[in-house]
Amino acid sequence: MITYLQALVLGLLQGVTELFPISSLGHSVLLPALIGGSWQELVTQSASANSEGSPYLAFIVALHVATALALLLFFRHDWVRIVRGFFRTLRPSWEARRIVARDGDERLAWLLVIGTIPVGITGLALEHVFRTLFAKPLAAAVFLTINGLVLLAGEWLRRRAPVDEDEFSDLPAREQATVADPSMTVPISVYSEGPPAAAEAVPARERGRRRLATLSYKEAGVIGLFQTTALLAGISRSGVSMVGGLTRGLSHRDAARFSFLLATPVILAAGLLKLPSLAGPAGANIHGQVVVGFLAAGVAAYVSVKWLTHYFETRTLIPFAIYCLVAGIFCIAWFA
Repeated sequence: MITYLQALVLGLLQGVTELFPISSLGHSVLLPALIGGSWQELVTQSASANSEGSPYLAFIVALHVATALALLLFFRHDWVRIVRGFFRTLRPSWEARRIVARDGDERLAWLLVIGTIPVGITGLALEHVFRTLFAKPLAAAVFLTINGLVLLAGEWLRRRAPVDEDEFSDLPAREQATVADPSMTVPISVYSEGPPAAAEAVPARERGRRRLATLSYKEAGVIGLFQTTALLAGISRSGVSMVGGLTRGLSHRDAARFSFLLATPVILAAGLLKLPSLAGPAGANIHGQVVVGFLAAGVAAYVSVKWLTHYFETRTLIPFAIYCLVAGIFCIAWFA
């Protein structure tokens, strides 16, 4: 039985750690294991081979749905434009008998579609295997440490990321010119915070960085591949996605925004796919706890994404990398 205290704590933990680049799955394994007792039993239950009927797993699924809904609410204006842009690309084009992205909304829609495919396929095929093999305290501690190293590597590679004008050949002429001349200010539209009508200049520290509008479809697919590593407890979905964007020269703000947008359909689809388990034996007698955890996760996720979008306007991944290294090494020593 999951208690109401556990539901509240785990809901807050999920809402924060899913979006902070420190791994929600890793923390949902490590924190109960560190507390011990009935908390430890939750982890053991969800990592067992027959865990499909686990109340804890059903509860975690509900928390993921809450997180995804919070992201949809925060980025609601972006998603309206993205969905409209996606359907516009399906109209026949006189230019060629193929799908053509004519503007930023349409291009971003297909960047997200392509970036979602790798993790969607991998998640359906391997989620259960990864959870039963690696969702254990010591393994999660090791991967959390690795996550810290990945974040540090992302910051180092960001400074060495090249900007190659040839990568932008499929962009409209205006966007190519903007990228080619770092001294120009880039309007922030669907690629960064704020609606298109409220254009804003790029901060001085980010001038010369690539904007999300310049990301190629191939690069979006590679970032999607990065996301698949988040199936390992301890590896952060948002963290590895951001690192993927930073290594391609994106600013922290655009890398974070693309990471959050990319995570939304993945988290929501995975949650909705397994949500029916709450109607079965796994959800019996925990509906009240699910409601408490759901609300806690939703509020925490909304506050987290709001804070992080402002944080990454001027800050880096370094503090999160240090936290993962310290927490990971401590947990390795604890569980070894």
